[in-house]
Amino acid sequence: MRASSVPQPEPAPRPRRRTVLAGAAVVAASASVLPAAGTASAARPPAKTQPHRWRTAAIGGTGFVTGILFHPAVRGLAYARTDIGGAYRWDDRRSRWTALTDHIGWDDWNLLGVEAMAVDPAHPDRLYLALGTYAQAWASPGAVLRSDDRGATWKRSDLTVRLGANEDGRGCGERLLVDPRDSGTLWLGTRHDGLLRSTDRGATWAADTSFPAVASASGQGVTLLVAAGRTVYAGWGDGGTALYRTNTSGGWEAVPGQPSGAATKVPVRAAYDAGTRALYVSYADGPGPNNQADGSVHRLDTVTGAWTDVTPVAPGAGDAFGYGGVAVDAARPGTVVVSTNNRWGPVDTLFRSTDGGATWTSLKDTAVLDVSETPYLKWGGEPKFGWWIQAVAVDPYDSRHLLYGTGATIFGTRDLVHWAPEIRGLEESAVRQLIAPPSGARLLSGLGDIGVMRHDSLTASPSRGMASNPVFGTATGLALATLKPSYVVRTGWPSGSDSAGACSHDGGASWQPFASQPAIAPTAPGPVAVSADGATLLWSFIHWDGTKYAAHRSTDGGATWAEVTTFPKGGTPVSDPLDPRRFYVYDTDTGALFLSTDKGATFTEGATGLPSGDVQFRIAAAPGRSGDLWLSAKDNGLLRSKDGGLTFTPVAGCQASHALGFGKAAPRKGRPGYPAIFQTGRVTATYDGVAVLRSDDAGATWVRINDDAHRWGWTGEAITGDPRVHGRVYLGTNGRGIQYADPQ
Repeated sequence: MRASSVPQPEPAPRPRRRTVLAGAAVVAASASVLPAAGTASAARPPAKTQPHRWRTAAIGGTGFVTGILFHPAVRGLAYARTDIGGAYRWDDRRSRWTALTDHIGWDDWNLLGVEAMAVDPAHPDRLYLALGTYAQAWASPGAVLRSDDRGATWKRSDLTVRLGANEDGRGCGERLLVDPRDSGTLWLGTRHDGLLRSTDRGATWAADTSFPAVASASGQGVTLLVAAGRTVYAGWGDGGTALYRTNTSGGWEAVPGQPSGAATKVPVRAAYDAGTRALYVSYADGPGPNNQADGSVHRLDTVTGAWTDVTPVAPGAGDAFGYGGVAVDAARPGTVVVSTNNRWGPVDTLFRSTDGGATWTSLKDTAVLDVSETPYLKWGGEPKFGWWIQAVAVDPYDSRHLLYGTGATIFGTRDLVHWAPEIRGLEESAVRQLIAPPSGARLLSGLGDIGVMRHDSLTASPSRGMASNPVFGTATGLALATLKPSYVVRTGWPSGSDSAGACSHDGGASWQPFASQPAIAPTAPGPVAVSADGATLLWSFIHWDGTKYAAHRSTDGGATWAEVTTFPKGGTPVSDPLDPRRFYVYDTDTGALFLSTDKGATFTEGATGLPSGDVQFRIAAAPGRSGDLWLSAKDNGLLRSKDGGLTFTPVAGCQASHALGFGKAAPRKGRPGYPAIFQTGRVTATYDGVAVLRSDDAGATWVRINDDAHRWGWTGEAITGDPRVHGRVYLGTNGRGIQYADPQ
């Protein structure tokens, strides 16, 4: 698929990951060797590239970690999966995570969500990933990656079923399992297509027709697969029988005597204690991570078949929640850890038992949290023990080393008391805006779920944490006064207050909310612009469902606001970098450019007949120039205006442009050069595919600056150069944080 079919990231009113409901498909597979993000053409011209050193700006997590898996046979080897940001391997020597799926390209953006992962206990170098972010009909089918070198290289098998790593139930699992009786056999539980089986190590897949549960086009399907000795257990999330197991005849049967009722409707996780031959299963009345109000934990004696309710605390009125993660201590039989989930009142906790669930201790009650390495976890106040805890793991070689994933990080302990993020290298931000100021901070970023950050360093998480006073969930706007760069404004979804806009007079080091705001602001905060001199603010409003409202203008720093009736509703305002009187807005509904020459008081129509129908068409103003505008129109290409938006001309040779920004001009003798232009786009003379590109000659020629190992799925939202360092680029991803690079 081309970029035009990529769904735009929707705003989220609170700091939560995105959720979409489900679709359906059928079963089959074909194998290929990676990297394979898009079909290669035999006639593809040689790429014009410049090698760059790519790195990830440090924030630390910021997204939902849905699975953590220690290898049972190798000390210090662990893996983590995320809902939209790929998979990682733990580097024990460096105490950091290594990304394993950055090679996934633009056309394969839907594969950056990891539905499940599996290791082979008998073959430590083998790793398997089940990929697919959305199970909707508009999304591409999933795939299985298999590696013989712990994720350094991959082979890929494409499925015809869709998986849902960013849908309800994404914290369940694992849904992928190596058969304990045969390393060549794998099982994959799907949401809408039943249970799949592979007998050639994941190269091809087929439905297991002996599995008795009936798939639903709108259900959860298989929620977990776990080995207990030589028996495989499968959880089922669509009602009726919730737990099945393999039998001696090679088929499946319902597990006898299993619990029933609302508190055991959905099996979320399961863990097997080989020392006591007990299987622990966590349950909830829904798959999570939201909308759970009941749950329980049960232990199955796999020898006698006896079930025991070992629930630490029963949910009830005023304290409604479900249970999430469950893990056993391989070195200490009878030791088990479980997590609550969706417990927003008392806050989620981990319960630990050393006697098979007879008694429990809440680890949160004695926890000492240290988030100094990732200060944003204070959320403008004090850090929480966690939420959305559905991934829990106990190190098989260190009983006091526990890890658990939250909606924003991985917390770890080595003594069961002191906890700190073990998150270095794992970055999952969905980036919305990027500004590289000419002085002060290296970078300002607007992010999904965690508002705005000021990056004084790119190698350490911002010391001030997320911008506060007020705290936002998802940022919707970020702008800087180009002639007064210490003045910055931001807008976003309020969190903990109704304030949806704020300003800073010190380059984003400190903030204060606008003294007033339009009534619509808390429920429909949209993008914002500030005039070059900082004297005028323009604020557009659009609800998360797409409803557009009239823009408002302030000439007193946000003390008062007035509606701008001639501004196209829902548009994104852009200020002129040199002339404080001039603003621009692109009406994506009609394909027209509107401009103002009276400080945003009124707008008149300029160029018309331009591409329309996509809210992600956007304009950018070239720095240091007045009226020099560039229009990124996705598969309609790139267009430029040199007359302030009265006319636009297509940029020859550019077939697609998705995000565009500017940086310091290349050094030239005797005269200043044109600012470096960066974009994610397609210029077939350079590279026949969507790539990260730079032009040093005003778009006449382009060079590819990323490579096949650095693609990060969809990157169509934000990109900018550095005004102080020629060639440096900052790239926003949708789940892999902020990537930045310098030419090598």
